[in-house]
Amino acid sequence: MKVRRVVVTGIGALTPIGNTAPAYWEGLVKGVSGAAPITRFDASKFKTRFACEVKGFDPLDFIEKREVRRMDAFSHYAIASAEEAIKDAGLVPERLDLDRVGVIWGSGIGGLLSFQEEVRNYVEGGGEPRFNPFFIPKMISDIAAGHISIRYGFRGPNYCTVSACASSTNALIDAFNYIRYGKADVIVAGGSEAAITEAGVGGFNALKALSERNDSPETASRPFDKDRDGFVLGEGAGAIILEEYEHAVKRGAKIYCEMVGGGLSADAYHITAPHPEGLGAAAVMKNALDDAGIPPDVIDYINVHGTSTPLGDVAEIKAIQKVFGEHAYKLNISSTKSMTGHLLGAAGAIEAIACILSIVHQTVPPTINHFTDDEEIDPKLNLTFNKAQQREINYALSNTFGFGGHNCSVIFKKFEE
Repeated sequence: MKVRRVVVTGIGALTPIGNTAPAYWEGLVKGVSGAAPITRFDASKFKTRFACEVKGFDPLDFIEKREVRRMDAFSHYAIASAEEAIKDAGLVPERLDLDRVGVIWGSGIGGLLSFQEEVRNYVEGGGEPRFNPFFIPKMISDIAAGHISIRYGFRGPNYCTVSACASSTNALIDAFNYIRYGKADVIVAGGSEAAITEAGVGGFNALKALSERNDSPETASRPFDKDRDGFVLGEGAGAIILEEYEHAVKRGAKIYCEMVGGGLSADAYHITAPHPEGLGAAAVMKNALDDAGIPPDVIDYINVHGTSTPLGDVAEIKAIQKVFGEHAYKLNISSTKSMTGHLLGAAGAIEAIACILSIVHQTVPPTINHFTDDEEIDPKLNLTFNKAQQREINYALSNTFGFGGHNCSVIFKKFEE
C-alpha cells in the first residue's frame, strides 16, 4: 500500500489567551497568562478559585440562537475553532468529494455543564423526571464531531476519541492514519473542552490535582518550578485541517507544515499518576519517532505535556532524557500550559498548533512562571524559561498524557516540496 503524505492546511484555536489561532500565537510568544479568578460560578467555597477561562467569546457569532441552546459549551467551542480552520484552509464544501472529508474530534469529558445542570434541576424539582429533551445530545462527547459534519456536510469518517487529556492528540493520529492510508483526503481533527464548572473544579480538587495558589492565579501554572502545586484548569478548542499532500496542491492550498508521525502507548501503572520513571512517556516518543522513520537527533523542539504537577513534570523529563540522550541538551523544551492552563481533552490540539506555528515562525514559545529550580530536573536542559526563543526548527514533537495512562505523541516537519 502506498503511504501518502499528510500536510496541515488550516488551523483554528479558541483559548484562554486568544480566541483565534493568530491571537493565541501572539499570547504564547508574549508569555501571557490566561489564569484569573473564576467568573462562571461562585467559587468562594472551593479550594481553587481560579482557572484559565475563555474570554469574550459569544457563540451567537457562530451559531443561531435556537441552536446555541441545544448545545453544550464544548460544542460551541468546537464549531468556532473548526470554522476558523476550515476558512483558513480555504475549504469549499461544494468543491470537495464530501464522502472523503471527515471529522475526528476529541473530548475527555464532553458536556459536563449540561450534565450538572440537568441533575441539579432534577433534584431541585423534587425528583420529578422533567429532563430537557436535548440533555443527552448536549452531553455526549461525540456530538461535537457530529455538529461539525452536519454543518458542512462532511460524510467521511466521523467519531470522537476519548482518552482523557490525550483525546485530541488521539484524534490527530487517527486522522493522520486515515489520510495516509487512503481512507480519506481531508479531516478536521482536534478537540474541545468546557469543564470549568462546579463539578469540574470540585472533582479535580478532590483529587488534589489543581493548584491552590489563589493569591496569585497568573503565576499558578509553573511547570518544572520547584514550588509547583498542581495544574490550572483551562478550556477551549483547537482544530487542525489535515490533508493529503497532492489533494492540497491540486486545489492550491497553503501548507503550514507536514505531519510525519504519531505514537501511542500506555503506562499500565496507575489511574491518575504517571509512571515515576516515565516508561510509558519514553515508549510513546520512541513509537512516534519510529513511525516517522527519523532518529531522535533531528527533533528541535518538544512541546511537553508539562502540567505543573509534582510527579508528572519530573517523569516526563526523565523520559525525554531516556529517549534523546545527549541530544536532549540541544533541544528546546517548553510547556505552553504555563500560559493556557490545562485544556484536558483539548490540550493536545492547541499544543499541536503551538508546534505547527513554532515551525512556521521558527520560534519556541516559553515556559513562563519559572522562579526556583527543581533539583530533580537537570539544570542543563533548555526548558525555555520565561522568554520565547528564536531558533531553527525543522521537526517539532508534542506530548500529551491522560488519566488512565494514555500517552500520545505527534511529530510535525517543516514543509518541503
